[in-house]
Amino acid sequence: MKKHIPNLITCSNLISGAVACIFALRQQYDWAMSFIILGAVFDFFDGFAARLLHVSSPVGKELDSLADVITFGLAPSMMIYAFLLQHLPKQYSVAAYIAFVMAAASALRLAKFNLDERQSMGFIGLPTPANALFWSALLVHLSSDGTEVATWVSLLILVGVFFLSWMLLCELPMFAFKFKSFGWKGNELRYTFILVSIPLLLFMGFQGISIIVLLYILVSFIAFLQSRR
Repeated sequence: MKKHIPNLITCSNLISGAVACIFALRQQYDWAMSFIILGAVFDFFDGFAARLLHVSSPVGKELDSLADVITFGLAPSMMIYAFLLQHLPKQYSVAAYIAFVMAAASALRLAKFNLDERQSMGFIGLPTPANALFWSALLVHLSSDGTEVATWVSLLILVGVFFLSWMLLCELPMFAFKFKSFGWKGNELRYTFILVSIPLLLFMGFQGISIIVLLYILVSFIAFLQSRR
C-alpha cells in the first residue's frame, strides 16, 4: 500500500491543476491561484513521501512531470489566456492564444529536467512552479480592484510570456532550496533570500510573490556572473 502513497499525492497535484484551469476560464483568478498553490504543496510532499517511504520509482518520476505540466504549465497559461481575452481589444483577441506558448515551454522544460543530471542540487532555467506562481499572483493583483486594464498592460503581458518562456528553457543556473545541512555556511544565499522574502509576503501579499520570483531570477543571474569571475 505504501508504494502507492507518493503517486496518490502526485495525482492530487494534477487534480489541483485541472481545477485551477476551470477557475481560470471562469476568470476567478484568486481561486485558480489557490489551487496552483495547493498543487505546489502536493508537489513538494510527493517527493518527500517517496524518500521517506523509500518507494521512489521511474513511474512516479514521469507522473510527477505530467502533473506539473498541468498545474504549473497549463493552469497559468489558462489564466493568462482568460485575462487577455477579457482585456484585449476584440480585434486583437486572437493574440490571447499566445499564452499557450508558455504551456509548451513548461512541458519542454520538465522533459529536459528529467534527463538533465546537472539539476540534482539546483536548477538550469526557471523552475515551472516559480513561473506559475509569478503569473497567478500578478493576475490576481491586476484583477483585484475590478478596474479596466489598459491595453499596454496586456501587451506587456504578451512580451512577458515570451520572456519567461525563454527563462524556462535557458541555461542560466538558478539556486534551489535544497539543504545538505541547515548551518549558515554554504546556505548563505538561501537563508538571505528567505529573510528578504518574508517581509515582502507580509506587507505586499499576492503582489509580493511576483516580486519575489523576479528577485529570484535577478539573484540567480548575479550569482552566475560572480561564479564566472
